[in-house]
Amino acid sequence: MIVLRKRPAPSPLWRWLAPLLALALAVAAGALLFALMGHDPLQSLYVYFIEPLTSAWSLSELVVKATPLVLIGVGLAICYRANVWNIGAEGQLIAGAIAGSAIPVLLPGWNDPTALIAMLLLGALGGAAWAAVPAFLKTRFNANEILTSLMLVYVAGLLLDWLVRGPWRDPGGFNFPKTVSFEGWHVMPVLTGRVHIGAVLAVLAVLALWFVMARGRAGFAVRTVGAAPRAAMFGGFSEARVVWGVFLLSGALAGLAGIAEVAGSIGQLQPSISPGYGFTAIIVAFLGRLSPPAVLFAGLLLALTYLGGEAAQLALNISDKVAQAFQGLLLFFILAADTLVHYRITFRHRLSAGEGA
Repeated sequence: MIVLRKRPAPSPLWRWLAPLLALALAVAAGALLFALMGHDPLQSLYVYFIEPLTSAWSLSELVVKATPLVLIGVGLAICYRANVWNIGAEGQLIAGAIAGSAIPVLLPGWNDPTALIAMLLLGALGGAAWAAVPAFLKTRFNANEILTSLMLVYVAGLLLDWLVRGPWRDPGGFNFPKTVSFEGWHVMPVLTGRVHIGAVLAVLAVLALWFVMARGRAGFAVRTVGAAPRAAMFGGFSEARVVWGVFLLSGALAGLAGIAEVAGSIGQLQPSISPGYGFTAIIVAFLGRLSPPAVLFAGLLLALTYLGGEAAQLALNISDKVAQAFQGLLLFFILAADTLVHYRITFRHRLSAGEGA
């Protein structure tokens, strides 16, 4: 019988090597997957991982796709450090996109720099409001935040679909389910190519949360509640306050990512505004070891899987689901590696009924 025994002190070295090992195993599994599909593994891996990095256009697209992943991932990393499992960032992204888009849809005449600032603030508030629901249910009724936050993803998606097909549908859009196109200051200013200032906001969020977690009292409270809730209680830290804080923070950053995606990359609300950034950001947080600086690099890596999936779809004529398969393999190996870091596998002979007596 296989038994997992908790290690008294996990190795700090292996804690940081585990993501690299998980990445290597995911690449090996990806090569095997390509081989089973009848493609040359080396050529396929080149198309998937290297080719998207060989042009200025693809590098700018890498930053565009990494921006929402980093914004959401760094918020989730803080959430998970507090042992609070927000799985509904995708819904919070959609809620933020809806809230921020209210200005160009309902107030199209307000088109100056203050309108863009208001859109970003409303996006953050919308995501935070959506995250407040599972925070309230957890602190008031001890409801499982995994289930409540996840179920709200589908509510947000249906709300978005209803809006773009109903009251917010563009009257001049030939009956297509979309809002009016954003123009002027309703669009994120561009830095280069398609890279917009959302990328700057993502870097600033990483730096700010890195400082707070390393130096701030709030960061110490998050770490203490996550590692030892009983010790945190004796230290004067409120677990409920931390739960509210990390939920609102992660929801606000997800909402900010949502309005930045809509006002930056898409330019209007439509039934689908995300290829699953809110779920992929969970992998980003864990691959980054729940550390804000490492989340930045993990976001770039997961953005590469989106670009690689598109490149493989065109060059190798394979399904666009390959990117999702690779992300799933990566998450599996990360969780497996983390388990081995904290637990040791032992084998024990199963006792018979007589021996047990």
